[in-house]
Amino acid sequence: MPADKPSSSHTQGSGAERMPLPEASTLNDEQRGAAQALIDGPRKGVYGPFLPLLRSPQLLDRVAKLGEYLRFESVLDARIRELVTCAASRHVSNQFEWQMHEPLALKAGVSQATLDALRVGARPKQLPADEEIALDLARELLATHGVSDGTYGVASEQFGEQGVVELTTLIGYFVMVSWLMNVARTPALASATGPGIKPFPV
Repeated sequence: MPADKPSSSHTQGSGAERMPLPEASTLNDEQRGAAQALIDGPRKGVYGPFLPLLRSPQLLDRVAKLGEYLRFESVLDARIRELVTCAASRHVSNQFEWQMHEPLALKAGVSQATLDALRVGARPKQLPADEEIALDLARELLATHGVSDGTYGVASEQFGEQGVVELTTLIGYFVMVSWLMNVARTPALASATGPGIKPFPV
């Protein structure tokens, strides 16, 4: 079962990983099927949030399908998807999602300066209009659990109602899987590169 060996130095929080990849011999048929579906799909392996989710294979299947749509089929441009994914993972200090999606964001056209600002919790400057609108919605939603009429109106005009629905759901999805990995202390992939993120001061 392909899975990039985790790096213990990138574990969420302190302490050992709580829900690592189980030994193949311990998996039941439902777990094997869920794992194989991941391997055969666009992810090509079992890693990240799907390590703890193997404990609930039906949930894993549903979460995987939602994530596949949001990541690979959404009406939103890849640049916008990756930007708000980085914003969400930074908000909840999740190393795995940050280190996976920062290079994807760069590849999709998000500037290094924007990602450097997000990494330290600062507001990026001189953003393209669509990135600023998406980030405004994401930051307001994460901070207040809703958005103002002004933010909603601008986002609807930019992305359409379907785009706003998918943008909001994308933010929620990545917060959800980041929370799961924070609880499970799921480490970043050993192949992850870049400086990563540090927890915000308390």
